[in-house]
Amino acid sequence: MPDLHTPAPGPLADLRVIEMGQLLAGPFCGQLLGDLGAEVIKLESPGRGDPMREWGREKPYGRSLWWPVVARNKKSVTCNLRTPAGQQLARDLIARADIVVENFRPGTLERWGLDYDTLRAGNPGLILTRVTGYGQTGPYSPRAGYGSIGEAMGGIRYTTGDPDHLPARTGISLGDSLAAVFATIGTLAALHHRRNSGRGQIVDAAIYEAVLAMMESLLPEWGITDYQRERTGPVLPNVSPSNVYGTAGGDMVLIAANQDTVFTRLAKAMGQPALADAQRFATHSSRGEHMAELDDIIGEWTTTLSADELLATLHEAGVPAGRIFTARDMFADPHFAAREAIVRLAHPEFGEIPMQNVFPKFSETPGSVRHPGPELGEHNADVYGTLLGLDADRIAELTRSGVL
Repeated sequence: MPDLHTPAPGPLADLRVIEMGQLLAGPFCGQLLGDLGAEVIKLESPGRGDPMREWGREKPYGRSLWWPVVARNKKSVTCNLRTPAGQQLARDLIARADIVVENFRPGTLERWGLDYDTLRAGNPGLILTRVTGYGQTGPYSPRAGYGSIGEAMGGIRYTTGDPDHLPARTGISLGDSLAAVFATIGTLAALHHRRNSGRGQIVDAAIYEAVLAMMESLLPEWGITDYQRERTGPVLPNVSPSNVYGTAGGDMVLIAANQDTVFTRLAKAMGQPALADAQRFATHSSRGEHMAELDDIIGEWTTTLSADELLATLHEAGVPAGRIFTARDMFADPHFAAREAIVRLAHPEFGEIPMQNVFPKFSETPGSVRHPGPELGEHNADVYGTLLGLDADRIAELTRSGVL
């Protein structure tokens, strides 16, 4: 098995990706492909580049801590796609690429002469992955669409939070990230089809549909029974016990023992084995019906133990349970360390920057984080000079004219 400490080529090392667009939905797809070894060339507007270079709450040295993650493993070149010369440079790069990832509003590429028919004329195997709020078709497709709007339309906002409060959001850009993951899956499926047929295709990934795909049985519940899922706070309807419980020291532990056999083990660990035989707790449905009562019983028990004592008891009994982790917990956790879930890279300003490692893991061709997000236009000479064969004078001329 390869040494996971040594960057390996990765399973997509023979692929070249041109990433156009900005912010998160498209660039996160590019990040995932780059994590798995693909050469990702990111086209950015001259001057400021992707706004993600400035996003994030904490900015030591005035620099984003988000950019080094979402732009890792990528090459940055500047290219003004609103100019004919920039559009031609893009066409020249795409002619030498396997995949294009973009997240502009539908119609933008077409206005720039970068429509799929034009691009694939000289590159019939090209895969064009398009990530938007509403997709490339339908009455809403021309609308501006952010991840938060896709979360609302896809259903997850309505069902997130406490029932006596307005719909909540998670603390991450969930809609954008889900769309990027599905776009990546679609891209890999299109690559498989190309291997068999030699032909590329368009992958159309909409944020709201990516969210909708995660909504479990929400649609048939309404379509067949008129049941509308509502906000239920930290629990799922009729799934019990599966909740957050307090401990003697004030820490919080999540216990998930809703399966019949697991609940039997929990009841025994609590010293109350008869709970598993009581009619109101004996089945999944009955426990869901009496969720509040059961949570009270479990909570009375958990608050007699420290978090460490509680977790040791539950793990020994085979009951799924765990702390609710913060970033601090992740850095201190032995399992994170053993799995190398956090990787640390050298950075010109931060000295060393930690970030989440590549996932999933491969036994033969592991992906790797080879470098953090690049400076704007850092790879202009490499890409335009080496890949397109432009000499230094031509690159300088394009720079002076605002194309690069």
